[in-house]
Amino acid sequence: MGVNDGQRAEILLPGAGEGDVLALTHPISFWGGVDPRTGNIIDARHPQRGECVAGRVLALPGTIGSSSASAVLLELVHAGKAPAAILMTEPDAILLLGLVVAREMGWATPPALRMPLEAQRALPARVRVGPDGAVTPA
Repeated sequence: MGVNDGQRAEILLPGAGEGDVLALTHPISFWGGVDPRTGNIIDARHPQRGECVAGRVLALPGTIGSSSASAVLLELVHAGKAPAAILMTEPDAILLLGLVVAREMGWATPPALRMPLEAQRALPARVRVGPDGAVTPA
């Protein structure tokens, strides 16, 4: 299946979302790297500092671990500044925990999927993530 036709990603946390793709070029730490009130990337060393994750399909080439990352993602969800969907090269249990807790609180949460880096890099500018894990141009 080609990029133009879409592709299927491994579902880590089910759901659906649509948005412009923000494909990060470097791993990020949510704790200290993303402002939980605005969704802006605030890490001064990150090449995409100033970009906003809110409402976008966030393609992560990796994360820089901190157990506080789950709390930051939980705050993003609560503030309505979470990504529309999160695509990870590898499952990040800490980030996923933030989403699971948000769902337990009854808050609308973005889906999380596993997608290889090469596939992330081939994504069009805007995608739709289906409940079946299909990632298609929007």
